Amino acid sequence: MFLNFIFIFLGIFLLLKGADILVDGASNIAHKFNISEIVIGFTIISIGTSLPELIVSLTSSLKNYSDMAVGNVIGSNISNLFLILGICSLIKPLKLKDKTIKIEIPLVIFLTALFYILANNGDKKVITSFEGIILLLFCILFILYNIIIAKISFKTNSLKENKEAENILLKSILKIIIGIILLKYGGDFTVDNTSEVAIKLGISEKIVSLTILSFSTSLPELVTSVIAVLKNETDMAIGNIMGSNVFNIVLILGITSIIAPINYSVKYNNDIIIFLVGMILLLIISSSNKKNNISKVEGIGYVSSYIIYILSLIYINLC
Repeated sequence: MFLNFIFIFLGIFLLLKGADILVDGASNIAHKFNISEIVIGFTIISIGTSLPELIVSLTSSLKNYSDMAVGNVIGSNISNLFLILGICSLIKPLKLKDKTIKIEIPLVIFLTALFYILANNGDKKVITSFEGIILLLFCILFILYNIIIAKISFKTNSLKENKEAENILLKSILKIIIGIILLKYGGDFTVDNTSEVAIKLGISEKIVSLTILSFSTSLPELVTSVIAVLKNETDMAIGNIMGSNVFNIVLILGITSIIAPINYSVKYNNDIIIFLVGMILLLIISSSNKKNNISKVEGIGYVSSYIIYILSLIYINLC
């Protein structure tokens, strides 16, 4: 078992390093071609930091660990909302833009509710390839929405700048490839050894995926968002959190179910409802004050709720 833990930590390290290298490469491309900070947060950064969840969920599903594939996504979204958003607002009160309150937060609520309906329809409770295509279509629409809002333009002013752009592009593509490779092996190490430890300790896949695995794969979002807040780039932090929640549902579960239909367990329904309640409270809190702020007090409430949630999972498993 000691060797399993070594490989788990190695897998987590590869996931974090892979995500860091990949995000760095993607961000370089974004900045070079004048993509706004908001779009970086909602698309490139959130997709990059969601890649560990994608690799882990896809690997889990292909190896017939459906509980781990679904639990990783749901647990990561709960971690993003209650833990990461809470910690960020403890560092500095977060001001949400009107667009985020009126569009992005309701979108996360809608897509979560859509996933709940798709997962629970029928007798067999399977997220089919067709339902995966539906989710993936929403992913494409979300990306197009951000592109339209940002009015992306590509600007190069001289031959020298063009050559510099080519060098940056090649280096960034190489970083992206290296990042994906590290994520692949990190996902393999993490899933295989986490499932072995769970079996040896008699812990269910649900508990492991909702706690250890989801927190581990959410570390890129946590680090990225905290650094963004410390640099007074709160828009990027909020965009990363909300964007990751969107991509976890429509991109990760969409792609995973298209490649290998996911057997869904209704025991995750309560966890989805907890996440929905948290999102609805966020919508109410942010829209009920003139400053659209998430205060430190509210941040304490979210972090405390996450701690209570994790402790309740452990207690239920032990009992």
